[in-house]
Parts: sequence; C-alpha cells; structure tokens
Amino acid sequence: MLLRSLVLIGLGGGIGSMLRYLTSLWVGRCFPHHFPLATFVVNMAGCLLIGVLFGLFERHVPSTTGLRAFFMTGFCGGFTTFSTFALENVNLLQSGHAWLAFAYVAASVVIGLLLVWLGISMVK
Repeated sequence: MLLRSLVLIGLGGGIGSMLRYLTSLWVGRCFPHHFPLATFVVNMAGCLLIGVLFGLFERHVPSTTGLRAFFMTGFCGGFTTFSTFALENVNLLQSGHAWLAFAYVAASVVIGLLLVWLGISMVK
C-alpha cells in the first residue's frame, strides 16, 4: 500500500512539476513583467484546483482509491506546495483555529524569508 501511494504521488508530482514549468514559461512569455506573475498564476491556479479536488474527493471519492494521493499530494504538490499551505489554513479556519492559521501564515512567511536569506548568505 505504501509503495503504491509513493508511486502515485511520484507520478502526479512529476506531471505537476512539468506543468508548473510550462505554465511559468508561457506566462513569462505572454506577460513579461517585474512582478513574479508566473509564480503567482501557478500558486493561485493550484489553490483553485486543490479546493475543487478536495471538495470532490470529500463528497464522491473514497480515500482508498489512490486518486487523492495522485492528484492532491502528487500533482498539486508538484505544481505548487502553496496550494497545500492554503488548504491547511482554510481547514484551520473552518475548524475554529483562526489564531493558529494566522500564526502558521505569519511564521511561514517570516521564517521562510529569513531562511532563504540565511541560505544565500551561507554560500556567499
């Protein structure tokens, strides 16, 4: 079961990553700008997609089919992990943990930026 899930996630992730790359190329060529529009478009598309998939899977698809692993963890994870981040925060908000959602968003942004800066500084 674990091996099957890993294969499905790997296949979905590979396809999602390739589509992210192609989408970024297309957006960058069609809409050249200083704003990172390609990343923004990918992140927002991933958020919409993971929301649609989550809603569909919750209502219509048993979690044992492997479709959730392929599409949500694999494809959406390969396309953008931002979609998972957004879904986790919506789940926190819907379960009444607004303070935890706020802390997660704030910590992710602030600590993430600091760690990127640290990583760049470490190799200079």
